Amino acid sequence: MKHAAQIIVNSVPILIMIGLIPYIASDYLLTIVYLAIIGAAFSMKHTKNDALAFILGVGIMIVMEYLFVSTGVEVFTRRTFLGVMPLWLPVLWGYGFVAIKRSVWLLNG
Repeated sequence: MKHAAQIIVNSVPILIMIGLIPYIASDYLLTIVYLAIIGAAFSMKHTKNDALAFILGVGIMIVMEYLFVSTGVEVFTRRTFLGVMPLWLPVLWGYGFVAIKRSVWLLNG
């Protein structure tokens, strides 16, 4: 039960970030807010290789989202990054990678 609570706590920043999407119209401002939330989350808890997971998550998801858009699998109305996707999306995915890494680490105990 302790691990489940920690996994939920690690997911809270993601839920907050997703919840802000309809309220912040500027993709640039939303990206800055996301980076502030991620910075706060890292300052409260930082586990080994969090920064690496974040950077890999951002990089991998830029490539994957670009492929999804180029094949017609996804279409975004907000296209502030590379002309195909919202700027904040890879940042959100990057923290998602961190939350997943932390969850796997907890479950492997």
